[in-house]
This record gives sequence, C-alpha cells and structure tokens, in this order.
Amino acid sequence: MFIDNVPNVWKLTCLIYDLLMFYLLMGGLQDLCSPMKPSPTVSVLLWSRGVFNDSIHGHVELHPLLVQIIDTPQFQRLRYIKQFSGGYFVYPGASHNRFEHSIGVAYLAGLQAKTLRENQPDLEITDEDILCVEIAGLCHDLGHGPFSHLFDQMFMPQACKNEEWKHEDASVKMFEYLLEKNKDIQKYLTEMKKPRDEDDNLVFIKELIFGETKSEVVSSRWQYKGRGEDKSFLYEIVSNKQNGIDVDKFDYFARDCHYLGLKNNFDHMRYFKFTRVIEVETDERKHICSRDKEADNLYDLFYTRNRLHRRACQHRVKMSVDIMIKDALLKANNLIQFEGRDEQFFTISKAKNDMEAYTQLTGHRPELESSSSELKQAKNILKRIMRRDLYKLVGEAKVGHFNNSLYCITYDYGKGDKDPVGCCYFYNKHEPQKAFHITRQQVSNFLPDCFWEQTIRLYWKSKDETHLDAVVREFKVWCYDNGFQVIFRPAMLEVKSFTGIRLRIQQGCRGHFRL
Repeated sequence: MFIDNVPNVWKLTCLIYDLLMFYLLMGGLQDLCSPMKPSPTVSVLLWSRGVFNDSIHGHVELHPLLVQIIDTPQFQRLRYIKQFSGGYFVYPGASHNRFEHSIGVAYLAGLQAKTLRENQPDLEITDEDILCVEIAGLCHDLGHGPFSHLFDQMFMPQACKNEEWKHEDASVKMFEYLLEKNKDIQKYLTEMKKPRDEDDNLVFIKELIFGETKSEVVSSRWQYKGRGEDKSFLYEIVSNKQNGIDVDKFDYFARDCHYLGLKNNFDHMRYFKFTRVIEVETDERKHICSRDKEADNLYDLFYTRNRLHRRACQHRVKMSVDIMIKDALLKANNLIQFEGRDEQFFTISKAKNDMEAYTQLTGHRPELESSSSELKQAKNILKRIMRRDLYKLVGEAKVGHFNNSLYCITYDYGKGDKDPVGCCYFYNKHEPQKAFHITRQQVSNFLPDCFWEQTIRLYWKSKDETHLDAVVREFKVWCYDNGFQVIFRPAMLEVKSFTGIRLRIQQGCRGHFRL
C-alpha cells in the first residue's frame, strides 16, 4: 500500500529517526553513556571527534570534549589575538594567531602522553590523564590579552605599575569562566573518572595551565594536588619548569618558523621517540629523560629559541611597532570600556578582573576606527604605523648584567645565563632506568661559552628629527661613559657634529629607553 508514492514503512522510519534525533539533542541519552566512552550512537551523532587540517601538523584529530571547548566564545576569541604582535609588520607571513597554536599544543600534548604510555605501560597513564593534559594544552593561552606578550610584558607593567600579573593567571580564570558558562563541559569533567580517589581532574588541568605552584617547584615536599608524586612527569609536558622543554615550545617553534620563513632545526617527533620516564635519585621523582645521543639536538632546540628572538621577536622594527601599539593602548586605556558582570564596566587594563569583560578584549578594536575625538591621540599613533612612520631606533648597546630597574632586551637559551641542557636528564641504551646529566664539554667544544646577553635600545618617538643626530651622538657618549658596548648601525656612523644636547635617561621606568 502506498501513500503519496512513499511506503508507510519508510515514513514510519523517518518519523522514528526524527524523534530519536530530537531526544539526543535534548540530552536524553547522555546519561546512558560513560564520560570517557560514549555509546557508538552518541559518538556518531553528538560526540564525534574533530579533525582539523593544521598547516603544521597535518590532519589533527581531537577528543570530542576538546571540540566542545573550541566551540565556545571564550576559546574563539583567540582567533583575534596575534601570536606575533608587531611582527606582522616585518614578516608578511606572520599573521598566525593563538587559536591555531593552542590546537597544535593540545595535539602534541596528547601525542607525547600517548607515546610515553605506549613505550612504558608500567607508568599507568590513564585515558583521563591524557585527556586532562590535552585540555591543559588547549587552554594554556586562554588568558592572553591583545597582541599576546605585548599586552602582559609592555602594556600592563605601565598601566598597572603596582600589580604583578601574568597571562597564566588569566588563563586559569578564563578556564574557570568557560566551565561556568558551559555547564555540559563542566559536568563532563566533574563526573569524569579519577585514576585515584585523591586525584582531582579540574585541579590537575589548572595546575598544568599555570605551570608551577606558588612555592618552589624543587621543594622536597610535593606541592601539587591534581595528581600524586608518582605522576610528576605529567607536569613537564605542557609547561616544563624543570628545563623548558615542552610541547608549547615545540609548536610555536615549528609554527613561527613556518610563517616567518625561517628554518626550524629541531624535530619534535624525533624527540618523542627518544624519551622515557625515569625516577631521578636526587629528588626521587619521575622526570622525562632523553637519550644521551640527543643532547646535540636539544642544543638545536635552544639555539632555535635564541635565533627566533634575535631575528623576529626582538627585531628592531618589530619592537618599534610594539612600542607604538603599546603607547596607543595606554592612550585609549581609560577611554574604552567593556561591560562585565552586574552591568559593571572595565577599562582595558582592568578587564582582567572580570572574565566576562576580558572575553571581549582582543586585538580587534573597532572603537579605534571610529571618529571619536576622545581617541584622537591613540588613533594618530596607529595611523603612523599604517603610514610606516615608525619610531626610529637611535642606538643599541650591550650592557652585560644591568641590574637596575630599566627594561633591557634579553637574549638567552631559556634558562637565563645557565646552560639549559645542563638541567636536562638523559639515559643510555645500556642503562635505560638510570638518569644522569651531560656536561657541555661532553657534547661538543663548538657550543657557546655564554648563554645570555642583554642589550638596551633608545627609540626616537617624535616626528621632528631636528635633534636626532645629536641624540645619537649623545647616546654613544652615554654608553661609553657607562662601559657599554655600542652596537653600531650605518645611521650612527653618519652623525653630524652638534652642541647643546644632553641625553637624560630616567631611572625607575620600565619600558624601552625613550625620548
């Protein structure tokens, strides 16, 4: 029997399917599936894994919960936060954002944890451990402000001079706010199985995001609460305070070099294959250790970091643009406000105190494109950037250990003036359960003797260049008087004679030397 040329059985099937879909979307079957292993039906219809075609790692497959986190406004704001701030005005390809970097870190965090579990089943790494590490990798940069490190390292110290603030603090707060606004994600994590009763998955994720406890990481007493001391190595995957080797660096090295057009000499996939977890005798904790033959490759890792800072992060033109953006933000700080909880409004520098307001704070500010006369000074600075009328570099000098409160540009290998590889643990194939250090001399005599260098820079902000030559000359004299090695540039060699100009460097101000 046919009705409208369609069999009744087919119509009934369609009706049942529609009802089932409605029931699923209303969450009716979610209680029937465990937090970690949804039923096949729910997995296909609601909890399917996400596949992202990443420019660095290829096709990246992520856990369904990570996809749910990505699809929130709190995470989507990272699309509008430049990874490289003013670097886009120097390197045309450096337009990448924190969004794709965070996805890459989540992928690498899971990959390293899974590799360790596969190679060492005795570590008892659980699915829950891996998921928490992946979430921490995904959310570790949620707290970045506009233009990334420009905001927390240049703008905030001048806008809030008496406050100590790091973007990791905001990342933890933003993660808590994300859970508050997305109850399904919060419920999933709260009800997720714990490896042991004393473990706490939410605390574990936040500890991984923040990277360290308030007390010293090397304390004899275990400071973390999310996981026990036998899982100490998990705290070295996303943010490694022991030696700085972590998946955050692996991704931004590969990603920054790719978009900057520079060569990355470090292969993180090879690193994964030659690492294992070993209990170290000195602190009786388990650490991620590398094969002894990989020491030279680790020097390549830290050399890549130093080279990125010299050629890109601290590029003189890039820093000029950064200073101008910072100055524009300072001019607009009290003129642009964001609505937070309870209809309260917050300035740019105060938005960090309210995550609802902070969610709106990104690198895209349409207010600065308006015709408001109050924002004229800030807009004029931004117009100068677009016209390439940038602050000019007067001079640069090496200063050695410059221990006053002036801001200096630092180049290092990630551990100050220390050899970072000296902080790493290694093993050899004959004794894979014994961890040890390797000295620089054991690796090569061609490695650097110094791992740290500081320079100062003076920028000329005014459009009037009448006295610029005089300032260049006076800067050189000031450097010589203080025993600093001047880094000569062609413009400095063409300085004309002058009289009557004295350079005064104000002590106690953070920021680049400025006139």
